[in-house]
Amino acid sequence: MEMAEVLRQRRAELGMSQAELAAAAGVDKRQIRRYEAGEQQPVLSVAVAIAEALKISVGELAGIPSHRVNLSGDWWASWQTSKDGEEVITAQEVQFRQQMELISLQTITRGIDVEDGGYHWRGELRLWDNEILMGWYAANDGSVRSKGTMYFVLHPHGQAMQGRWVGISYDGKIVTGWGGMAHTEEEARAIIEELKAQDQAGRETEPAA
Repeated sequence: MEMAEVLRQRRAELGMSQAELAAAAGVDKRQIRRYEAGEQQPVLSVAVAIAEALKISVGELAGIPSHRVNLSGDWWASWQTSKDGEEVITAQEVQFRQQMELISLQTITRGIDVEDGGYHWRGELRLWDNEILMGWYAANDGSVRSKGTMYFVLHPHGQAMQGRWVGISYDGKIVTGWGGMAHTEEEARAIIEELKAQDQAGRETEPAA
């Protein structure tokens, strides 16, 4: 991909006007217009400023392909939680929208009824080295105070992830549980069962005190 095309596409992804990009990079708007038309290419110092404004690397601005995995799309998330002291395994659809390393998350379904503790939430994950995702979540429903952190390990092919969440419950207690995400509900739930089995096996092999 040519630099002019990268510049136009990335600016559109961020919802920036040519004037806004020019101001952020410290150049004249006419220069941005020339760069996007392919009439000129920026000197290195200007390219660095434009790349920073667009939140990409200079290499990506130059059209060098990124090997970053793309996780945008609809996913299924499964969670190990509890209600009234009993384990509950939930599953709900979540939409991923990725821009570089940052992924915004928004639930599509509640997973379980409101009466049973289901709620909509939003959050963000940051992708590290195509392997680790770390971020936060917060309830969208005004009556629900749940919010916390997420940590996931990504499958090598980017088709699933497994990890754990830690957050605050409706009564203020800090709670935690396993989490799994995949492209189908069955796969997401299977991740939770696998994590539970691994955890149980680890406990059984622990030496007695």
